[in-house]
Amino acid sequence: MDKKKVVVGLSGGVDSSVAAWLLKEQGYDVTGVTMQIWEKEGEEAQEEQGGCCGFSAVEDARRVAASLGIPYYVMNFREEFKANVTDYFIDEYLHGRTPNPCIACNRYVKWESLLRRSMEIGADYIATGHYGRIDRLPGGRYALRTSSNVAKDQTYALYNLTQEQLAHTLMPVGEYTKEEIRKMANDIGLRVADKPDSQDICFVPDGDYASYIVRCVGTSRRIEPGNFVLSDGTVVGRHKGIIHYTVGQRKGLGLALGHPVFVLEIRPETNEVVIGTHEESLAYEVRANRVNFMSVEDLTEERRVWAKIRYNHKGAWCRVCKTGADEIRCVFEEPQRAVTPGQAVVLYDGEHVLGGGTITGAA
Repeated sequence: MDKKKVVVGLSGGVDSSVAAWLLKEQGYDVTGVTMQIWEKEGEEAQEEQGGCCGFSAVEDARRVAASLGIPYYVMNFREEFKANVTDYFIDEYLHGRTPNPCIACNRYVKWESLLRRSMEIGADYIATGHYGRIDRLPGGRYALRTSSNVAKDQTYALYNLTQEQLAHTLMPVGEYTKEEIRKMANDIGLRVADKPDSQDICFVPDGDYASYIVRCVGTSRRIEPGNFVLSDGTVVGRHKGIIHYTVGQRKGLGLALGHPVFVLEIRPETNEVVIGTHEESLAYEVRANRVNFMSVEDLTEERRVWAKIRYNHKGAWCRVCKTGADEIRCVFEEPQRAVTPGQAVVLYDGEHVLGGGTITGAA
């Protein structure tokens, strides 16, 4: 019987590198691929962009593949990345929402596009260095299970994967801690063993999202200054443009009202940023659409689940029910701060991802 073929997405980091090594050790026929996502070709430009798919990442991945003795290719995903990640990212900010580009990239580029192309060249699976695990449940459905390394768990950013994608995915590092992964890399002599983790969004390495958007789209009404207002409409100052703000933000507002204030809402139609107190920033109810269920085919009755409303949220208990064909409502047992439209609410049933959706608002 032929060995199963797997294409590993090599980012040039230690996690994906060890993932490739683990799969080779397990007897898979492994090929390494780096996804090229930038429009600019120059090495200088890609070096500046850095992140998981910049020029230095390609060189690191190429060296890892050579060290492991596996074939290595760079695949062009520029069009897919622009359409599904950067264009979406810009549009969300212009409409007063705060996107999560990593979720979009995972779903539509790292999985949908890479998986399709990998299957076309005869692969059985794709694999990544994400910290998560995949189980096939008794009913036959596939579901993500949280990583053994709780501090590094990445299932929140992967909740939107489909059953087909999960069925053809391997996540070998999910059973290990980061320290164990780095030790393996050192033991087998990989140069990336001590390479720092990337922290920022890959296409905005300096973290200045607003400047990136301005460079891409130029000036428009939604980037022009407008009013800071209270919930009752009282004007209390001027803001720099709605793309500079996100719900829950406290720092960088430039307001001196004698007490801490937070962004409560962004209103693109009137170019207003609503601010208020900490108490006003709390909400019990979260609404979401663009729902993807994972461990269940559909939600047929109200359930008590553990939920996260952003990547670094510790999570909290809520009751979730469907309120429409593609809409859910989560009512938390304790009020949550900074429910942010555009972010994801991800639901957990024990260790497994039940599903999730894109937050549309709070109450």
